Amino acid sequence: MAPKAAAKAKIKVAPKAKGKKKAKMEIPPPRIKVSPKAKGKKKAKAEMAFPKIKRAPKAKGKKKAKAGKNLNAAFPRFRTASEMYKHIRKITSPGGDYTVRNFVGVIKDISVQSSVVETELFPKGALDFYTKKNMGWEYTQQEYDEWFKPERGGDQGDYRDGMQEKIANVIDCLRTEPRSKRAVIPIPFAAEGSKTVNWQDQGQTKCCRELYLYIEDDLLKCTGVLRMQNASIFPKNIHFFATLLDHVSKELKLPVGEYTHFIANLCHDRSAVSC
Repeated sequence: MAPKAAAKAKIKVAPKAKGKKKAKMEIPPPRIKVSPKAKGKKKAKAEMAFPKIKRAPKAKGKKKAKAGKNLNAAFPRFRTASEMYKHIRKITSPGGDYTVRNFVGVIKDISVQSSVVETELFPKGALDFYTKKNMGWEYTQQEYDEWFKPERGGDQGDYRDGMQEKIANVIDCLRTEPRSKRAVIPIPFAAEGSKTVNWQDQGQTKCCRELYLYIEDDLLKCTGVLRMQNASIFPKNIHFFATLLDHVSKELKLPVGEYTHFIANLCHDRSAVSC
């Protein structure tokens, strides 16, 4: 009995030994169960790094969500505007009022030089004139007299009104907030709001409704939404869109990426009914 009492006395008297015993009782059990080498690391992780390790995958997921996913990868893809032009002329070849609904396609190279689609209706001079006109740039009376023709699109294809202000707004938007989803160029009406919409007024039934510009993968990209696209008028539209994107990209100092073309109603030419 005496030796046991002495041992107890020693435990009570020796503070250092008592401290060691407590340390062994509170901390070492994890050391015994976990490898001694990992023990030190695990202790540090439990205090500081452990939450980061558990949350890392979630944070990684959030980053991916911010980058997003572009579903246009599933749409038909065309190297240039010329390839898309040939395709839409082919699928609307029955002509007349034959209509292809909800066409979607992606043009990989929407640079200005790759978006010159010359046709009998739209030689290069006509493309340059209409693009200049729709961009809101100055043009001469001589250019107008030489190139303007009703069959090349009248009020429905006139996007000039307020275009410079709309472009400036898009540049300011993406320069201020590169992740913005508000960089839009609306083209529904020349001056009136949608409340006064009149299907008989060609000035209110514009072919192109809106252009949505966005930055993805450090590239300036765009999605165009068209109410109506006559395949024969496509060369004029795409040359204008390409020029607009080129202008905005230079202001933002970003290269141009792909362009996605949504068409609600696609016909061969202007002979379609009430197009």
